[in-house]
Amino acid sequence: MSKEIIQNEGLEKIQTEFHYLVSLFKEMLVSIDKGDIAGALPFENGITSDKTAFTNENLTQAIGMCFELLNIAEELSATQYRRKTETQLGLESTRGSWGETLHQWKADGIDEKEIAKKLRDVKVVPVLTAHPTEAKRLTVLDIHRELYLLMVKKENPNWSTSEQQELKEEIISLMERWWRTGEIYLQKPRLEDERNNLMHYFVNVFPEAVQLSDQRLINAWKDQGYTPELLEWPEQFPMIQFGSWVGGDRDGHPFVTPAFTASTLQYHRQSALKMIQEQMINLASKLSFSIYQNAVPQKVLDHIKAQAELYGKDGQKAINRNPSEPLRQYVNLLLLRLKYTIKDDHKAGRFNSADDLLQELKQLRTILIDMDATRLAKQWLFPIERLVQCFGFHLAKLDIRNNSAYHEKAISQILAASGYEDFNYASWDEDKRLAFINAELQSKRPFLVTGISCGPEADNVLGYMREVKNYVTKYGTDGIGSIIVSMTRSLSDLLVVYLFLREVGLQDTNLPVVPLLETIDDLIAGPEILTDFLNHPMLKKQRETNPTFSQEVMLGYSDSNKDGGILTSRWNIYKAEENLTKVGDALGVKLYFFHGRGGTISRGGGKIHRFLDSMPPGSMSGHIKMTVQGETIANQFANRLTATYNLEMFVAGTARQTLKSLPDAKNEALYEMMDRLVDLARGTYRKLLDHPKFINFYSKATPIDVLEQSKIGSRPARRTGQRSIDDLRSIPWVFSWSQSRFNISGWFGIGTALGEFEKQYPEDFKKLTNLYNDWAFMKYSLIQIETNLLNSDTDVMNAFAAQLDDTETRAELMNLILNDYQTGLDKIETITEGSVHTRRVSKLENIKLRNDALKILHKIQLEYLIKWRDLDEAEAELKAKYLLQLLLLVNALSGGLKSTG
Repeated sequence: MSKEIIQNEGLEKIQTEFHYLVSLFKEMLVSIDKGDIAGALPFENGITSDKTAFTNENLTQAIGMCFELLNIAEELSATQYRRKTETQLGLESTRGSWGETLHQWKADGIDEKEIAKKLRDVKVVPVLTAHPTEAKRLTVLDIHRELYLLMVKKENPNWSTSEQQELKEEIISLMERWWRTGEIYLQKPRLEDERNNLMHYFVNVFPEAVQLSDQRLINAWKDQGYTPELLEWPEQFPMIQFGSWVGGDRDGHPFVTPAFTASTLQYHRQSALKMIQEQMINLASKLSFSIYQNAVPQKVLDHIKAQAELYGKDGQKAINRNPSEPLRQYVNLLLLRLKYTIKDDHKAGRFNSADDLLQELKQLRTILIDMDATRLAKQWLFPIERLVQCFGFHLAKLDIRNNSAYHEKAISQILAASGYEDFNYASWDEDKRLAFINAELQSKRPFLVTGISCGPEADNVLGYMREVKNYVTKYGTDGIGSIIVSMTRSLSDLLVVYLFLREVGLQDTNLPVVPLLETIDDLIAGPEILTDFLNHPMLKKQRETNPTFSQEVMLGYSDSNKDGGILTSRWNIYKAEENLTKVGDALGVKLYFFHGRGGTISRGGGKIHRFLDSMPPGSMSGHIKMTVQGETIANQFANRLTATYNLEMFVAGTARQTLKSLPDAKNEALYEMMDRLVDLARGTYRKLLDHPKFINFYSKATPIDVLEQSKIGSRPARRTGQRSIDDLRSIPWVFSWSQSRFNISGWFGIGTALGEFEKQYPEDFKKLTNLYNDWAFMKYSLIQIETNLLNSDTDVMNAFAAQLDDTETRAELMNLILNDYQTGLDKIETITEGSVHTRRVSKLENIKLRNDALKILHKIQLEYLIKWRDLDEAEAELKAKYLLQLLLLVNALSGGLKSTG
């Protein structure tokens, strides 16, 4: 059976499952006297008749729920498609998988020992953030998970007729609960809500996803006939750790207080310890080895006895619980020590770190192997060793992030409180800043006596730094990620952080200070900033004293896109990775990149394996961090097998990239050609954004005013509250263009650029076809840009643009946009040498299933938007009513488009 046939079966499966779910949904609606809404749903009978009765919140909610049913059907089908292809065509048939990766390495003649060594050097860190792009309530997300599991349950062909009916009734009942719950946030979610949502993934999803992903690697390893002993214990596997920004990210987020940071760190720790405790209790239940049936080495028995005596009555109680079962006694004593650790009891035996527990578990592994019980060690002990290795006692590393401008205010306030006459640090030039910082770093004395208030920014910065200090003093640095400086534009932006660290006593902890390069100019300046930073005495000292020193660099996909458009952003990030890697290589420093990807293509989103494959050869050290933001968290990790798939794509893709080396010589002609193309694209993009009336156009042609009133996420839509494009966060920027179906952030500029490029450089334009076929970066970029073009809708664009009364500006800007749109589609077809209808079958089918319903929602959306905008503040009650309808529409549309910001 060919992959194409299996794919077609998958598309049929989507339709079958979707129609089944819609039929049950209609049945539920009829049962609660909503039959008129059931009859109006546009998924089986085309667009409904134009009746005012249908332009209400019930129809909007119903369509929105049907979109989620479609998303569930697509997820179920994708899982089945992967299973079927691997069964019919082998493990290597899944693109980006361990099966494909190991198969390719073997074909390339890479020795299994080299592969095994490389796997041990891989370290990936997905970092979950609470960026406000998750439009659905947490309760509704739980319902989605329940429904998905019921549909998985339905797949069992062995249910009796009565059991099938019971399952159907359970699904209908769940749909009614979902209908009565409501879809949108009526109040902004609290930070605690966002943290609880992430904790669900850290505790309930990721441990199992790691286990299943590891099994996928083992299966692929066996499939290639490699030596089993090279891959059997946790230390031989890629390192998978996790990070979080909830409780640590303060960039424009005034509600993240020092107290919330402290409680988050404790919450992480207690959750990790209790998770380990549960697994250890389960392990003890499995190790029922009788001393009468097994030859237990005397030294093991002596060790158990000595440990029990060390812990007094508690120790004796632990071994008395299982007389004649020494391995259970061994684990019981570990559980006793874990209990002391959970309670923060400083009795002898408390684990000081996760490494202490790992050593004990490794000793238990040795005992089991010596007793010829290796199989049982792999089955029951391996998962706990791996759990502790990946999650430690900290669960997830909490990154601390703030903006360089915020730090400038903080240090100015500290200087003013310290008695400095010239305290306005923000007004100093770079030379003056560096001279001051370098002089200060010669001393360990703080500026202030503890307890002195300096001002809001300084008090906040020093407040959360002190909470980090308290945590580090008690538990070490394992639970702390990086100190990230948003909008890093100079060396001083990084070095000033060391003054804050010194102020609270963290100067000797070697917490990593990380630049976040966000705008196009900052990406270009990044290599120079990094060179100066790594050559600074502070960093030289760390490099000399730490043989495993590595430097993290974060790359921003959102602001660089907003600054220059999608192709300009991607190309400058690509070159920055190359140039930053050269800096690290020249100084003998291992770099690892932290990719600040969003959920949408505009903000770096897309399939993980294709994203990784498109990176510059030689730029991947084996260590990588990557943000998973907003709705992407649920899309990628809500369900077990989907979570496993996405984690495998991340780890296998990283491993695959680490075996790619830098080319012997740079293809200067290629880079010069790309620079010319990107300059054309950026010029067109800036022509739109720099138009004197662009803000007026943007304000009317998108529902940005609605989004700024939404309750998605706990942080504000703008960094400082100023009404400008620069101050607007990238998420609402992308979200607003998506809602009005322009999707400008995902394609604008490329069409005109390709058209001009063909006119000016016809021979080079022909080369783009070869580049598309042979260069992962070009292929990935053009596929993603084309996807955004296909998701756009010119009818909806024009309807939104019509809201601008200035007809001259509207005509001028829409002519620019629509010409670029059509040219982009045409030129990409030319480059790819194939019709979109044959290349993008799945994508077009996806659009077709949604299109009629989306058009109805856009019609309702515009109707309410016009009414809402026309009302003045004197009609507050009616205005609030319309706003609620618009927020419901935002949610329904984002579900249908599978995109927010």
